Amino acid sequence: MIEGHESLSSILGWMSIACWIVVYSPQIWENYELQSGEGLSVLFVLIWLAGDLANLFGAMLAGLLPTIIILGAYYTVCDLTLLGQVYYYRWKNSRQAVPTLVPDVSLPAGTASENTPLIASVDPIDRDQRPSLAKQFIKYAFAVLFVLSTGVAAWAIDQHIHKGQPRTRPEEVVEWKSQLLGWFSAVMFLGARVPQILKNLQTKCEGLSPALFLFSIAGNTTYALSILAASMEYRHLVANAAWLAGSLLTVFLDIFVLLQFFYYRTVDRPLASGASLS
Repeated sequence: MIEGHESLSSILGWMSIACWIVVYSPQIWENYELQSGEGLSVLFVLIWLAGDLANLFGAMLAGLLPTIIILGAYYTVCDLTLLGQVYYYRWKNSRQAVPTLVPDVSLPAGTASENTPLIASVDPIDRDQRPSLAKQFIKYAFAVLFVLSTGVAAWAIDQHIHKGQPRTRPEEVVEWKSQLLGWFSAVMFLGARVPQILKNLQTKCEGLSPALFLFSIAGNTTYALSILAASMEYRHLVANAAWLAGSLLTVFLDIFVLLQFFYYRTVDRPLASGASLS
């Protein structure tokens, strides 16, 4: 068994699990409320899925912490759920869509007929109806704190149930197959954010839940800290290097996405609501 701050590592691991259990929930609920998954980049979810699958199989081959393996399996299920929502709502909306038709305004008045081209009238989203950024921040901050506290409570319950029982971890194996899968997953996690960031430039983050990225930041941070708290031995760090890189570097891109939310809710808000530059 590797020496280290096992209790601290376990607490952080449970906190990470708590974050990742709920991380997809805000976006799944957002999609349900909007009856659309178009706020998400499909390529973002597909690449994320590829990374999660590589992460899962790599962690199993390397004999990493059980929390890493459990999370890998759960992520995969959630990725498939998001993809299912995107394509289900596309199918559903294509069957139920009844556009409001108006005459082509380029034609003189009174000339519209059965053969007149018609265009769909789409009402823009009223961005001013959203709660203020400060209220949203407070709400999400309390949500993250509550989830982290739940992780600590889960750790305490687990400790009580297994009180007095010896704990051992599988021997960590440093070999090329698991490391290749681990580094592949790290690249996928980083690359997945790029198409979502680009899509946000078009959608101004409409239909995307910021809580997805807040919980992702919290989950990745506690996840990486749990690995570091377990041991700082060279062999342990090498075995977990890919998972550390994938978690910590992804945090910076998630922060960038949150900055996009901030920009489109504050700086870009007057322009989006129709204010003039003149």
